[in-house]
Amino acid sequence: MRSWTDTLRFAFQPVVNLATGGVAGLEILARPETGDILAEARRDPGLDGQLVVLALRAAVRRETLLPLHVNVFAGTLADLGGLTPLHHAVREAGRLPWEVTIDVGPPYTHVPHQGLLDALAELRGQGFRISADGVGDGDVPLRLLVDMSPDLVKLDASLLVRPSAVRAMRTLCDELGALLCVEGVETELQYGAALSAGAQLAQGTLFAPPSRLPAAEVYLPPRTPADASPPRSGPSVREFVRPAALLPATASAGQVRALLTGSPDVSGVLLVDRNGVPFRSVHRSRFLLSMSGRYGHALYAERPAAKLGDPPRTVGIDATAWEVLDVVAVGGRDRTSDDVAVVDRHGRCVGVVRLADLVRALSETRVEEAAGLNPLTRLPGSDAITVEVDRRIAAGRAFALSWLDVDHFKQVNDGAGFAAGDELIRAVGRLLQHAATGTARVGHIGGDDFLVLADPEELAPLAAAVLDAPWTAGGWPVTLSLATVECVPGSVADHREAAACLAPLKKAAKALSGASWVVGRAGLPGYEIRRAAGAEATSTGYAVAEPGAG
Repeated sequence: MRSWTDTLRFAFQPVVNLATGGVAGLEILARPETGDILAEARRDPGLDGQLVVLALRAAVRRETLLPLHVNVFAGTLADLGGLTPLHHAVREAGRLPWEVTIDVGPPYTHVPHQGLLDALAELRGQGFRISADGVGDGDVPLRLLVDMSPDLVKLDASLLVRPSAVRAMRTLCDELGALLCVEGVETELQYGAALSAGAQLAQGTLFAPPSRLPAAEVYLPPRTPADASPPRSGPSVREFVRPAALLPATASAGQVRALLTGSPDVSGVLLVDRNGVPFRSVHRSRFLLSMSGRYGHALYAERPAAKLGDPPRTVGIDATAWEVLDVVAVGGRDRTSDDVAVVDRHGRCVGVVRLADLVRALSETRVEEAAGLNPLTRLPGSDAITVEVDRRIAAGRAFALSWLDVDHFKQVNDGAGFAAGDELIRAVGRLLQHAATGTARVGHIGGDDFLVLADPEELAPLAAAVLDAPWTAGGWPVTLSLATVECVPGSVADHREAAACLAPLKKAAKALSGASWVVGRAGLPGYEIRRAAGAEATSTGYAVAEPGAG
């Protein structure tokens, strides 16, 4: 009589890195020929645990070096207290636990949360990575999601029609130290939405459908400038992590050679100790050159591969692309093409980054930024500021958006000449850049108009530096006007609402004589005059006039 395992097959679906276009891992999916084994597994934790082990063994038989994702129900983990058989199976297969991500899926209803968290702690202690699966379409409570502290959050593609929700999830992932993956991507429109919302990983039939053989290549639609994620203080290294080819520190040169000759896409091998901490880095070209030399195989094949390796170059998982370049810059030129190992907070290898990926991404970022710079001041335009405004709104952060311009600028240009006017604009831009500290960002809309985005507490010293400066253009004395709208979480829905609140405040500031500064609050009437000539200034409270009354 045939057992249920005889009719069970597995399919593989790639998890795609949206920054590199490479395959970051393979999710193993159960595909029974008859019956609904998953429905049974949902009710039977023991059966679900068996499926996890069988999925791993199916992947190992395909001899894939890619990281693996195996699925398990949340109730199974809470009931079994972990997955001891999986841990044994991983060891028997010669794989390492941190190469396996456990996708924990719904339902969560009636699952004892503490039991689930205890099981996840045990799995994490064994070295497994944890993914929260089915978020957005399942029933995972937000508090539990935070307590799970996953390494990866898989978001259902149905949420892409609500980009603010996806951006908010990306912000939460950044706080948790997790990556954001969108699953179920079927169209190029969804792909663009996932990129714009800040997802780093994705999977779905657009890239590659589930198949019996692991896919080494996937389809990736061409990117447009609108798809690019908003620049941060340099792209995160998380966006460029590739799977690492790992072998134990005791591996022989012959074992490394067999891995490299059987895997032409592998650029190098990391030798790791029993805890997964990188011990030596073996570069493909240098290693094979040594092995192919006269007597090379006879000399080295049975000797430890570590003899032909170099000390590994490592960066933390929270590093930026620029920090990786700093690491690459240290040392001899012959190692500039070496992979850089990315390690978690325990020092364990979670992957590698390649210099070519970083250089390409940073070049694209610079080109996109340059295209948006004002040619006079070399400051970014309004698009860069409004994107950052929307990010802060999605993150629930308070901010102050300000509009600065030169009083009576047309008269200044007509009287002093356009060259003097241009030099004045450049000087204002330079001082704004110099005064913008912390998280403050400065943009030049055009003409004499500037935008400043800052935390509310950062704005006062910047305003003093700009408004107190003795401005002149061709000998003409000049004053500036500054209008600010302070936005607390929930007061505006997007950058358009913030701009609408700011416009009448600008009109109020321009109605005051001399250097002026008017501050309003989104959603509240009136404004505060913080700077004006003579008796017009009020040190506290709000002016009686409504914004725009002059």
